[in-house]
Amino acid sequence: MSHLEEVVQDLERHAAEQGWDAAPKLYALVYGSEIRTTEPDLAAELGLATDSGQGDTLAALEQPELPAQASVEDALATIAWPDAVAGCALVIERVVLPPEAEEEIPADPDEAASYAAGHPGREDVRMIVGVLRDGERHSALRLRRHEMDDEVLVGPDLVPALADALAATLEPDVPAEHPEHA
Repeated sequence: MSHLEEVVQDLERHAAEQGWDAAPKLYALVYGSEIRTTEPDLAAELGLATDSGQGDTLAALEQPELPAQASVEDALATIAWPDAVAGCALVIERVVLPPEAEEEIPADPDEAASYAAGHPGREDVRMIVGVLRDGERHSALRLRRHEMDDEVLVGPDLVPALADALAATLEPDVPAEHPEHA
């Protein structure tokens, strides 16, 4: 199992212990060796002060809450990670409706939320998606009605659009070219 798979599964178990109806949580993924070098006090606090001799570990460092007024996608579009961050992960809950219900969703966002919340065919799903700078991706999905740990779906491409949005936060922030300065 890769370091990323371990972290995603650990985040999923932690989210399951916390229960449902939680705000989205964003994590910076940083290798233990990087934390030991740059933040020795934090490494000690996290139990990473010494090299275990079993290869590097990947730590998930929870970030401040995402802005409530923005969609998660819009908030992610404003994030750029420093080079020390090897990747990032997001834990988020969504309501999923059956395909036949999509045609009836109201255009108004507040009405759409009420419609989804009250729909008898709704499914609550918790998604944990992690990506690394090297392109590795992993995700886990849990449906609210499937609370057993062995019912969690895992794989690299379960939520590709969200993985793409997370991967974009890891890309170098390149300023737009201005022809007048060329």
